[in-house]
Order: sequence, then C-alpha cells, then structure tokens
Amino acid sequence: MNYKIVRLNTAAKTEIEHAVLIIYTGGTLGMAYDESGALVPFNFGKILEKIPNLNNLNISVTVISFPEPIDSSNINPQHWVDMAYIIYENYDTYDGFIVLHGTDTMAYSASMLSFMLRGLNKPVIFTGAQLPISAMRSDARENLMTALEIAISKANGKPIVPEVCIFFNHMLLRGNRAKKVQSVHFDAFESENHPALAESGIIIDYNYAAIRPFEEGKKLRYHNKLDNNVMVLKLFPGITKRVIESCLQIKGLKGVVLETYGSGNSPSESWFIGLMEKAVERGILILNVSQCNGGRVIQGRYQTSMDLKRVGVLSGGDITTEAAITKMMFLLANESEDSEIKRKLIMPLAGEMSVLSQ
Repeated sequence: MNYKIVRLNTAAKTEIEHAVLIIYTGGTLGMAYDESGALVPFNFGKILEKIPNLNNLNISVTVISFPEPIDSSNINPQHWVDMAYIIYENYDTYDGFIVLHGTDTMAYSASMLSFMLRGLNKPVIFTGAQLPISAMRSDARENLMTALEIAISKANGKPIVPEVCIFFNHMLLRGNRAKKVQSVHFDAFESENHPALAESGIIIDYNYAAIRPFEEGKKLRYHNKLDNNVMVLKLFPGITKRVIESCLQIKGLKGVVLETYGSGNSPSESWFIGLMEKAVERGILILNVSQCNGGRVIQGRYQTSMDLKRVGVLSGGDITTEAAITKMMFLLANESEDSEIKRKLIMPLAGEMSVLSQ
C-alpha cells in the first residue's frame, strides 16, 4: 500500500524524549470541514495548528495514513493485517502506538490486534472521536492528547500500559473487553466485565491491578493469518428452524458465535438442540456468548444451557461478541488441531476473558 507519512517534531527542546507512531485508518477524528462545509480528510501536517498543546509533550510524532481513509463500517481482515504489520515493522523505533479509527468497529479491530500481536510489551491505543477535529466542541483533541500521553508514560523505565487499549471520553479500556454502546454521546464505549485501566482527569489515574503487566524479555510475534469463515448467530424469541438450519448449512462455515440469553440460555426445543448437535458433529465450532453487555455464560446453570454443553457447544464465559468472533478467526487460521482451537477458545489468550470458561 502507498501509505502517506508525515513526521512532526513537537519538541520545544532540542532533545526528543519520546517517539510515537500514529496510524490513521479513517474515522471522524481525522476529518475536517472544508470551505463548502463538507467533511474531507484532515491534513496531519497541520495538526499543530489544531492542537498547539502538542508542543508541550516534547515527542517525535510520525503519522502513517492509509492511502484512502476507511469508514470503519468497511473495515475487513486485510486492514487488520495492515495495522498489525505497521506496528510490527516499527516496533523497535517507537515508545508507543496510536491507531485512529472510526468508532463503529473499533472494538473489533482492537480485539483482533490483541490476538495478532503476541508478546506485545508496548502501548497500542485505539482512539477516535464523535465530532471532527475542526468542530468547536470536538472530543478529538482531548482523546488524542491523552492517548499520546498514555502512549509515552512509563514507570521505572517500562511502559505503564503494555497492551492494546481503547481510550475514549476520559476512560482507558482494555481493547478486547470494550463494546461500543453510544452513537450520540461522547462516552461511546463501555467495559462491563473488566475494570477501566485508567481514568483521566486533572491527572491520569491508572488502575495498575487491572493492567496486564510488562513481561521482561518478551519478543513481539506478528500473526497475519485470519480465517473469516465464521458468523454471529443471535437468538431471539420466534427464530425458526429454517433460519438456523440455513445459517448452519452455509458452505465453508467453520465457526459460529452463538449469542444466547442471560447466562447462556437458549430454546430447549429438540429441533434446536438437534441442529446444534449436528453442526458440532460436522466440525463446526460453536461458542456460546451472552447477549447482555455484562453477561457471563455459565453452561449448565439452567436446563436450557445444560443441553448445549452436552452436545459440544463451548462456553465463552464473559467474553464480548467482538472479541469472540475475532478470536475465532485468529485461532482457525493459526491452529491446525481442532482440539487445540477448542482449548484456546475457552481460555484467555490476551486478557479477553476472566478465567477458563468451562
């Protein structure tokens, strides 16, 4: 790809203290209004005009922009491969990385990169905005400035937040634990099943107990294989046998994230359980996740989920749908044995779930 590269020296002093790489994929933060009032991609070479406070950070900033800004609704696995590759190729040069991304699929991208970048020991912070950077009340400036500060923050010479995160509206969340929950308010993301990693106010208050610790000597490994022969199947009252049967018969389907009710409950009709059993027997992975934002699947708690466990449906514990579907894509492409895929689906790989779920 023909990336656009802009290098900025924000330092007031002669000696640069930190270096950050910003990857601009698209999204509202990187847009500005032109003379006609239309939104157009922002020229990052002029970012100091929009955010003069950058001069106070004494850092070197490099911006790598995708050739054409991508609406996050159009994000696909190749874009994940591109983002992860840029970070991998530049890993030793920068203290931290920021990914500017549209909010709609940010949680999917942050989840996937947490799996693709094994051994990550530096901050990778996704952020964006609900209003363009040129808007009077834009949240873009605060989100970007704080993300930059977190990306360069260290304690005893080590990064404070050495993992993939989302920073939005004063809250730093683990990327593979976050969900978008608002489209018209600034607090767009929540993390119901894992505490916030930090909250920004007058100071940035880090929740050290919730942050994945720095691992001495870890070497970054980059995985670029993904398999998107998967689907999300959300249950609802009245869903028919024909609908579910059609979904499970899709040619080439390898995995299903099954969104069930509450703590993993589903219809108990024999036809439904029978379809699940036949799909598992054909080698299709089925991972049970809760439709509730703060839900946790406990298969066997009620009779309606005990049957799912009996026929081989796997429990996703408290994983989000976004993390579940990306994890499934990752494991299907990077593990050759079905038994190993199943084992890793129900255990945490990058902090995306609390404990072994089944």
